[in-house]
Amino acid sequence: MLLFSCSSEFKPATFETVEINENFDADITVIYERAKGNDDLSQAINKNIEQAMIYEVGRDSTYTDVMSILNSFNQEYVDFKKDFPDASEPKWELQIETEKTYQSEDIITIAISIYQFEGGAHGNDQIRLLNLNAKNGAILRHEDFIGNIEGFETLAKTYFLENLENQKENLTMEDYFFGKPFHLPENIGYGDEGIILLYNVYEVASYAQGYTEFAIPYDKAESFLKMN
Repeated sequence: MLLFSCSSEFKPATFETVEINENFDADITVIYERAKGNDDLSQAINKNIEQAMIYEVGRDSTYTDVMSILNSFNQEYVDFKKDFPDASEPKWELQIETEKTYQSEDIITIAISIYQFEGGAHGNDQIRLLNLNAKNGAILRHEDFIGNIEGFETLAKTYFLENLENQKENLTMEDYFFGKPFHLPENIGYGDEGIILLYNVYEVASYAQGYTEFAIPYDKAESFLKMN
């Protein structure tokens, strides 16, 4: 749903897909969205996307570019192999992929998917919905685009329960939130069909239940939205 006005002088950011192909020892793949150009808007967007990826990978926040975290992850794997040459662990993995789920004159939502395997029973994966001001590239908090958070939470609970009813696992609210009341997820963003609400693995349920994701149609959520 693109809401650009032909009469507006504002020039929205345009994006390209960047793929990093390097000869790492670990299994590392990176495909992400990058704003084209070198203007202030593009620089701000790209900086915030890269910083979000760095944060989600969990490396030192002093890193300023994606290649730094990839080299750091790879070096840790190389050091591990040197320290434990007889270890039978599979090759470490780091996969980063982004998707622009929405763009208007007000807001851009980028979904950042991270998968990491550093040995053990299974890897760890998570998704972050990064919301950016489409005019200056600044990161938006939920309060910046949602008004009346309490009312929105009540609406979200209704759609959460509806989502459970549509599943075949016969799960109930008691299977989520670890005995605590319903609450909004850390990740809320805009998508083609409505407002996306996404709970990461372990956020409200066990690893076996995976992600919990549902959407609220725009016509139901619009009274709570500050941005289109």
